[in-house]
Parts: sequence; structure tokens; C-alpha cells
Amino acid sequence: MKPSPDLLSPENHALVLIDFEGQMAFATKSISINELRTNVAIISGASKIFNVPTIVTTVMEELFAGPVFPEIETFYPQASSNYIDRTSMNTWEDEPAYRAITATGKKKIVLAGLWTSVCIVGPALSALSEGYDVFVIADACGDVSEEAHERAMQRMIHAGVKPITSVQYILELQRDWARTETYVPVTDLMKKYGAGYGIGIQYAHKMVKH
Repeated sequence: MKPSPDLLSPENHALVLIDFEGQMAFATKSISINELRTNVAIISGASKIFNVPTIVTTVMEELFAGPVFPEIETFYPQASSNYIDRTSMNTWEDEPAYRAITATGKKKIVLAGLWTSVCIVGPALSALSEGYDVFVIADACGDVSEEAHERAMQRMIHAGVKPITSVQYILELQRDWARTETYVPVTDLMKKYGAGYGIGIQYAHKMVKH
């Protein structure tokens, strides 16, 4: 009856959101911006609901890349201590970011961001080399082309990174609908951002009066 230790739980990981900024989004072609923003909202909301340690890191926000997606700011206002601005492309090589991530004490690290081939590959491979269990939310990442995104994902998977999706992430954290303390926040989040799945939840709630 014990769940696999390979599963994510609210207590066993940290989430790192990397460079979800306008300058990076303008050139992202591997996924539509609408879909990307929706998926970012799902994972940001999920981490907030389940109190997952979350680091939001930007690259030269004031001088180059601009502010983070509003979907992140909805759950993590920019004035909060969750934010770290960098100059390095590899988050793992930035000392304040590295300290913030490792200070969570979590041996599982979940990454999402722009671009997959640079800003995700760097910290993913670096964290793996230090013994961390690394997950990448593939549909909450994007790159300048489908080729760039897919080759980056293949490279990371080959090295040992575990790919997941945004809906998989939130449902793996909820895992049991009898967890009533998060049931309403999770279903409300999915009704807002969960596309067809969210409409299905709305339908079920209305039709069964639940």
C-alpha cells in the first residue's frame, strides 16, 4: 500500500521556475504562448496550493528580459522573497540561486522554464551531477523551435532526468480526492486553467450537485 518513492509529493521536492519572461517568450516557437501560459499557471497554482518550496529566477530582468509572466505573479508576487535575478544562463552556477535551491533540503528538484535547451538543460544536468533526482515539466518549457526543445528533452532524459507534464504534476500532488483540504483549490484551479479537463470538472460538479 506504500506509494513509490519515485512519485512527487508536496513534501519531497522543490519547484524552480526559470526565465518565464517576455524576452524569452517572444522567440518561443515549440509551444503556443497561450498553452505555455496556461501550463505555467497550473504548476504555479499547484505549488502554492500544496506549499511546495518554490524559487522563481529571472535573467537580467531590469536590463534585458523583462518581468515574469502574470500567471506566476498571481501566485508569487514579484516583491516576495521567492525571486532571484541572475546574469548566468545556468541557474545552478548562480550562487544566490544555488543556495536558495539547495537550502530547501529537498533531494527532488522540478524544473520548468525558457528556453529548454539552455536555461533548463544547464541546471538539470548540474543538479543530476550532484545527486539530485531531477524532473522537468516538458509542457511548461519552450524553445526557439520544436527541434531545439525535443533535442534538449532527449539529452536530459538520456542523462537521467524524468519528464512530466503540468496536469500530471498537480494530480500527482493531489493523488487522492479524499484529501479534502486541497480538493476545492485544485478543482477550482483546473476549472480556470485546465481546458477540456477543467470543463469536465465543472460539468461533473454541476450535474451531480457535488
